[in-house]
Amino acid sequence: MTAFGSTFIPRNLDRALFARMAAARPRGVQSVLPRLSRAADHGVLWAGAAAALGVFGGRSARRAALRGLGSLAIASTVSNLVAKPTTRRTRPVIDQVPVARRLSRTPHTTSFPSGHSASAAAFTFGVALESPRAALLIAPLAGAVALSRIYVGVHYPSDVLAGVAIGAAAAALTSHWWPTRPEAPATAVQPRLPAPELADGAGLSLVVNPGSGLTGQVDDSLRDLLPQADIRTLKPEDDLVGLLDEAAEHAARAGGALGVCGGDGTVNAAAGAAVRHGVPLAVFPGGTFNHFAADLGIETMEQVAQAVRAGDAVRVDLGRVASADGAREKIFLNTFSLGVYPELVHLRERLGKWIGKWPALAVSLAAVLATSRPTTVTINGVERRLWLLFAGNGVYHPAGFTPSYRPSLDDGLLDIRTVDGSLPLARTRLLLAVLTGTLHNSRVLVTGQVSRLRLETAERQVLFAYDGEVTELTSGSLVLGKRRQAVTVYRPAGPVDGVSSL
Repeated sequence: MTAFGSTFIPRNLDRALFARMAAARPRGVQSVLPRLSRAADHGVLWAGAAAALGVFGGRSARRAALRGLGSLAIASTVSNLVAKPTTRRTRPVIDQVPVARRLSRTPHTTSFPSGHSASAAAFTFGVALESPRAALLIAPLAGAVALSRIYVGVHYPSDVLAGVAIGAAAAALTSHWWPTRPEAPATAVQPRLPAPELADGAGLSLVVNPGSGLTGQVDDSLRDLLPQADIRTLKPEDDLVGLLDEAAEHAARAGGALGVCGGDGTVNAAAGAAVRHGVPLAVFPGGTFNHFAADLGIETMEQVAQAVRAGDAVRVDLGRVASADGAREKIFLNTFSLGVYPELVHLRERLGKWIGKWPALAVSLAAVLATSRPTTVTINGVERRLWLLFAGNGVYHPAGFTPSYRPSLDDGLLDIRTVDGSLPLARTRLLLAVLTGTLHNSRVLVTGQVSRLRLETAERQVLFAYDGEVTELTSGSLVLGKRRQAVTVYRPAGPVDGVSSL
């Protein structure tokens, strides 16, 4: 035994526990534990668990799956490429272990720590950070995998304990780059006048955009939930804004509300229609990205249907971007950005489905910075060279480069974050700060919260994005601002019966 193993369990006790496990004959597990041990080879078992969370769980379960896999990747790397070659502890002598329990092929790597245990613990603790309920289901399986490594005779107990410790540390480490999202939704004030209670959806004009990444029979699901709703599906030849205005006008005449099912860009257009016609908005999550619905605390269509029936709603702020003369205006529910940020977000969101949010950010940032240059922008009269400017409709958390959620939807503030492109080695410093999770302390990042901001640029072909929609700047001067508590949005006042939080 190495000194590393004795750090966790004294040598004699470690060997005694191994011998006792070898001599044990528990009923019902003689064939189960070896099979479970083999199923966890190369992380296959945990990849399957992550897939199940993604398919059958909600948004928090999908985040849990990604964090679990990211934690596993870190733990596996540390265990197999760093710790094992360093310690070089020999495997236990398995003469005491019954032949029926032994693996068909003895692992060729060294013993300390247990890579299987590290992966099991990393995945479980990673899932627990995002979805404690899902972790409760996975924890017994992870514990059985860890125990199986002693049971089949390939690890001492200290190997397993060390693996579990590495896995837990790996999961905790992911929070350095990817902070967890609180379970509580963002706060917002209740409307002065109550939103209409639309029993069975009577008075709700609902527009569904099937081009927003929707899958399955969404229309049928919505009709089952709200059978009296007027549901309109966007066709390829339809104008989205025009269809939303028609639906909102119909809802206003009926004393009802406008509903929308689609991604962030579709919801943005619906919010504009709701404000123009003075009707409440019901946001049904169904698009590729549903950031606004997530901040509302909405994960399922059932939650929105319950709020619509009960008349539960809040008032939220809108961000505003307008030409200097006020002739042209766009609104944003989530974010506005210019510089490399629109391209960066597009690439990060696309890669994030496959490799997780933080790895996708690192890859996307390196790719975008390699082919881009800073933009010269005058901010409130001060000329700056910026890689990007981000403006959030409300103050976002966490600090740094990956704003993920808002604690409030009616704070009256714009969250401004800029990355300075004029400092020496700004590109390299930015990339290193993001990779090490220290951007919030770096001089390249400048942050602030304001209610109004004036932007001017003489450059041509400057792109900006609002709620995921990218467009070209047609005016050399823009004003960012807020419309306080401008739209009423339905959301449930409490938990929904029968809706899983996994």
